[in-house]
Amino acid sequence: MSTASSVPARTARRRLDEMSQHPWLFVLPAFSVYVIFLVSPALQSVGISFTDWNGVSPDAVFVGLDNYAHIFQDPVAMLALRNNGIWSVVTISVPIALGLSLAVLLNGSSRLMPLLRTIFYMPAVLPLVAVGAIWGWLYDPSRGSVNEILRSLGLGALAQPWLGQDSTALAAVIVAAVWVHTGFPMLIYLAALQGIPLELYESARVDGANRWQQFWHITMPGLRSAHAIVLALSIIDSFKVFDLIFAMTNGGPGNTTQVLGTWMFVNVFQYFNVGYGTAVAVIITIAALAFGIPYVLAQLRSEKR
Repeated sequence: MSTASSVPARTARRRLDEMSQHPWLFVLPAFSVYVIFLVSPALQSVGISFTDWNGVSPDAVFVGLDNYAHIFQDPVAMLALRNNGIWSVVTISVPIALGLSLAVLLNGSSRLMPLLRTIFYMPAVLPLVAVGAIWGWLYDPSRGSVNEILRSLGLGALAQPWLGQDSTALAAVIVAAVWVHTGFPMLIYLAALQGIPLELYESARVDGANRWQQFWHITMPGLRSAHAIVLALSIIDSFKVFDLIFAMTNGGPGNTTQVLGTWMFVNVFQYFNVGYGTAVAVIITIAALAFGIPYVLAQLRSEKR
């Protein structure tokens, strides 16, 4: 019995040894899925961006770079690009600063710390459509909590339709975005903080370093890899923003809160201008890669030194 059962085992080991000589066989299944469901559609989208097509008719008219030229002549696209820039600056810098501050404050062994970490991280796991609905209720001009709190404090003159006017709509959505995006950098920084040896802080205290000096000369260098991860992912995420704005304002009022993602959606699925909308999507991808990849490469080079 033992001899008979060892034959399949030896055969399996032999096949595994043969495959180990060709390591690409192990990644071939996952790579095939990646090519079929990501690379191929992406290349098809690039091809569509050079056409004038409504997404329904069987024929698409090749127009070359006209769609890309039209983006920089389209006032709504330029407004969306400006909004993307504002969104990126605020929703990258503020959540990272808040996340780092919370991570430092919650990096302890108290029994209350796990509960507080969970509370601050919970918004990050909510679907963005649900977040949009929650903040839409909070901003409701008649029964929303924001205006009710202002009225209860005697500041009723400040109550206003936050999502219904040009001057406050984008800022109101950005506040919701900061709330939902703070938990992720906090979690990354918490994990990185726990990897910094405590002996470094003890040695610094013996040498007379105060808390700010310890933070600047020990904590910040120890978080270098965490900075790279958080910043790169935040940059990429900020350029492909769509869900929250679509759920809260749908790009309105008018086109005040349009970003490139929502303007792409409007052109493809409402105006049936698929070629132009796909060109906007390609611009979003190029911008995200242009800002994200160089930073990651620079961080990797600095770590090797």
